[in-house]
Amino acid sequence: MTHGRTLDLEDVVIVGAGETDLGVVVDRGPMELGAESVQKAVKDAGLNLNQIDGLITCNSLVHPVMYHAEATAEYLGIEPRHCMAVGTGGGTTFTAIRYAAAAIQTGLAHTVVVAMADSMRSFMTRERAMVVQASSGHPLYEQPYGPSVPAYYALIARAHMAQYGTTEEQFAEAMVSSRAWASMNPTAQYRELVSVGDVMASKPIADPLKMLDCSIVSDGGAAIVLTSRERAADMPNKPISLLGYGEGHSYEHISQSKNLTQSAAVESGRLAYQEAGLTPADIDIAQLYDCFSPALLIQLEDLGFCAKGEGGHFLQSGATRPGGSLPVNTHGGMLSHCHPGNPGAMFGVTEAIAQFRGLAGPRQQANPRHILLHAQGGIMSSHATLILSQEYA
Repeated sequence: MTHGRTLDLEDVVIVGAGETDLGVVVDRGPMELGAESVQKAVKDAGLNLNQIDGLITCNSLVHPVMYHAEATAEYLGIEPRHCMAVGTGGGTTFTAIRYAAAAIQTGLAHTVVVAMADSMRSFMTRERAMVVQASSGHPLYEQPYGPSVPAYYALIARAHMAQYGTTEEQFAEAMVSSRAWASMNPTAQYRELVSVGDVMASKPIADPLKMLDCSIVSDGGAAIVLTSRERAADMPNKPISLLGYGEGHSYEHISQSKNLTQSAAVESGRLAYQEAGLTPADIDIAQLYDCFSPALLIQLEDLGFCAKGEGGHFLQSGATRPGGSLPVNTHGGMLSHCHPGNPGAMFGVTEAIAQFRGLAGPRQQANPRHILLHAQGGIMSSHATLILSQEYA
């Protein structure tokens, strides 16, 4: 109980995490994967399901449910005091985590699970895929012209190339970096190393993007358990603090963007750094939303890891690869590890937890103190930045 006192954000901690099988999972659908991830996370926290009084989920794109969180609780056979389903696209992950933290801060809930899962690879029909693709565009000003989601990101890539001289080869470095990390991760969907030449030779999708500039399509689920620092004292895992958070929302539809080469990650990052009392130089690892190579490049710039317009050179320098100055997406990211749709950013969180716990095997970084996570929804429209720490644990 908070006894009338609102807890500080860093007094909300992560105490459990769980992942399902990833990649191609043909024997379980979104609900089954989501429930499995909850069970694993709760067990990891040393708790049982009946000790969970808050559940936040993200609806499935494959099998949408009207009351998704309640349906998940029903499937698990639990009756938490609070259920909520959120839906801000890829940024949902960190928005949901912040809502969970707020509930704990104010005493509305004591122990909250955030869980997300989907089966985009094995259960998404072609017809449903076309509906999902079309839903991103404005019904009057975008959809009639037939662009796909990759085409929208291609606009961003072309704008960056025109303004800053960024090259296709520099965009390709995003995949090269992701595979370097994924090659060391046994859970990654694709582990084969690739070169810039491999990316350039892959199938054209939307000029200038090729197949290997685009995220993979996956099945999978992940969940985490949050509670107060006081309650975490009796749990088996060393707590991980939520140190800073920020959001930024500049538009919904890309036709309304005022600047294709700069995103609201500038604002979400500024707020997160400010709350955490940190700067980009204090970040040991970054887990970013690499759904397409230009998205990763722009996030690196907008979050302050390199100057605006220098993202291509930053990637080309090897800074984000193993041994580089800023390890990025140490699990392999959405370009190589997995991307089941909206839950994609959850695996950046579970990877951060593995890094803090020293469980990342050959990709483990030495004593990380601050890990920044960033997610974006829509076409670079809604942004959320989260900074985790063990400094206060």
